[in-house]
Amino acid sequence: MQLPNDNRVILAVGAGLAILAAVVLALLFMGGGEEKKSAEAEPAEPGALSVDVADAPELQPTRELRCFVDGQFVGMATLADCAERNGLATDGLDVGLDSSGNLAAAATASFAPPPTAPVEQEASDNPEPATPVNGANPSFAETRPQRVAGAPCLRYTGSEWRQLSGTATLNECVQALYAGTCVGPGEAQYGRHGNLTLRLVPRRVEQSSDNTRFRVLAEQDRSCQFPGLG
Repeated sequence: MQLPNDNRVILAVGAGLAILAAVVLALLFMGGGEEKKSAEAEPAEPGALSVDVADAPELQPTRELRCFVDGQFVGMATLADCAERNGLATDGLDVGLDSSGNLAAAATASFAPPPTAPVEQEASDNPEPATPVNGANPSFAETRPQRVAGAPCLRYTGSEWRQLSGTATLNECVQALYAGTCVGPGEAQYGRHGNLTLRLVPRRVEQSSDNTRFRVLAEQDRSCQFPGLG
């Protein structure tokens, strides 16, 4: 028994639509897979420079950066030229990103010299400076015994000394002062533990018993933390 002509037309159209839908779906799946592969294979966009403070010393010696002398911008220069202008060796400069996001070099704490020390504490609050932790490289060769607990911890706010704690260990004082805080080239933040001056500079905390000569106490990681202090 033969179907009417209009039924044959309906069946033919339906079959055609089914085939067309199958082709469209196949193309969509194939195209999506190719786009995914292309996205996975595509490398990171070149040209955008991202420099971490900790990576700055590894830069090419011919690269120019913003050079500061006595806290003043003196132009673009290589690290060696900037060190010569400052009368220092290249490792005597702090290198990193300045407040504008540009690579810069400046002498340590050249923007923030040590403030006048507060009134001296009693001798019991003035033990010897601590031995640097976790292999930190001190600026001086001598080693000292570990600092005892119980000294006042103070922060310098830019105009005055403010006490954070009356009885803190040295590690607790450093963490309270500087954990989560990083500074740029030439910048510094100051604190006190008893009669010991503490100074945060790029990548490290330094200590001084005379408020003049500083040596490394602890290294700071890229997250502005001090893993060596526990």
